[in-house]
Amino acid sequence: MTPAVVIIGSMALFWAAFLGVVVIPTVTMPDRPSDTWRATSAAEERGRRLYIADGCVYCHSQYVRPQDWAEGAQRIARAGDYARQQPPLLGSERTGPDLSQQGGEHPDDWHRAHFTNPRHTSPASVMPSFSFRSAAQIADLTRYVQSLGGKDADLRVARQQHWKGLAVAAYANGPDANVAWIHSKVPEVWRKMPNPYPATEASLARGQRIYELYCVGCHGPSGDGRGTAQPYLDPPPLNFALLRRNLIEGKYIGGVLYYQIMNGITGTAMPYFKTQLESAKIWDVSNYVAYNFIGYVDYPLRTDQIDAAYENAEPPPPKGFVKDQP
Repeated sequence: MTPAVVIIGSMALFWAAFLGVVVIPTVTMPDRPSDTWRATSAAEERGRRLYIADGCVYCHSQYVRPQDWAEGAQRIARAGDYARQQPPLLGSERTGPDLSQQGGEHPDDWHRAHFTNPRHTSPASVMPSFSFRSAAQIADLTRYVQSLGGKDADLRVARQQHWKGLAVAAYANGPDANVAWIHSKVPEVWRKMPNPYPATEASLARGQRIYELYCVGCHGPSGDGRGTAQPYLDPPPLNFALLRRNLIEGKYIGGVLYYQIMNGITGTAMPYFKTQLESAKIWDVSNYVAYNFIGYVDYPLRTDQIDAAYENAEPPPPKGFVKDQP
């Protein structure tokens, strides 16, 4: 094989790849907006430039594939979602969560705490801090992230703003009224549902680990709502000790905690965990919070249920066990 053949062959391969990867997609893929697309505002465009400059695209994708449905995806990405974006910030790494539908997942103050220091809201995060950015720049970056998802994101952001107004007003009415308002928004079937798992030593240990990975940044090590994120959040995180004065029908049902952990409390910084935690993990952290911070553990002591296939023989605490009842 002569040098001329190597050079000509290499050039042929290069241009064939360029034709298939660049030219043909450019010519054949229409730049028509999708049904959720909308133009970005000036603030969102400034935030997009910060997103590029700070290297966010290196760790976050913005492209949901069909195989991502199992990860809690809300919508498969389409070419029209990225119409008129130069360049489209699809990303390739999934070190952090995919952000293609991030708009409205959290209220603005959650993002402010998160960008200042990601450990405020996600204690196990490896994302770097962006506290070197000014408040105005963080606001622009927040506007961009809240726009991801187009018109669908706008609906979610509006929902956050609606419930935030109600949540802030409830908090202003005092702690007891605030807890009563939060409880009133939990469906009755969940308010009556006890935790199906006993608060065993193993369950409490698992719950503590989950609490440290997901909850401590907002609710604090002692559950008093004074985590490192608290100064950024309005209304502030819930102080679990207040729930001792607000037991439902004289008790605190595990289903209330489960429902709030699963679905979050829209308008507040309390996010949903239904796509991150399996059911048993939510029950475990519910046990941990109830036992350590509220002082009440409920468990349905029944004799007619089928035993769990994997469960130790350690007896659960008595039904209605109360620790340090005020």
